[in-house]
Amino acid sequence: MQNFTRKLRDELLFLTYAPILFVSAKTKQRLHTVLPMVRKVSENHHLRVPTNVLNDMIMDAVAMNPTPTDKGRRLRINYVTQVAVQPPTFVFFVNEPELMHFSYERFLENRLRDTFEFEGTPIKIIARKKNS
Repeated sequence: MQNFTRKLRDELLFLTYAPILFVSAKTKQRLHTVLPMVRKVSENHHLRVPTNVLNDMIMDAVAMNPTPTDKGRRLRINYVTQVAVQPPTFVFFVNEPELMHFSYERFLENRLRDTFEFEGTPIKIIARKKNS
């Protein structure tokens, strides 16, 4: 199972958030694990995070790994809010959206996943310029 899981993760890099279950329809082995996982993923898909909690978590993440710079300009995250569920969608209000590098976006997504339980659901991150 570990070898198959590793191979599956290598082939489907874009689905790292999805849980993998091994079941057998023939022997009914581990079949009882499917519905609880479906419920858990559904709850995660509908999860809403309060803005103040979200901003505290993002500020801690930025303190741990500072925002990227490009040609002397540094990305500044003013605040974050969750604008939708199904899938959870977060808008990051920043000074310059083009400074939000995909690797830093992935870092922020991983921090969101570590802090809040978003197993089994994709996360959308939108960088938007804050209006002055």
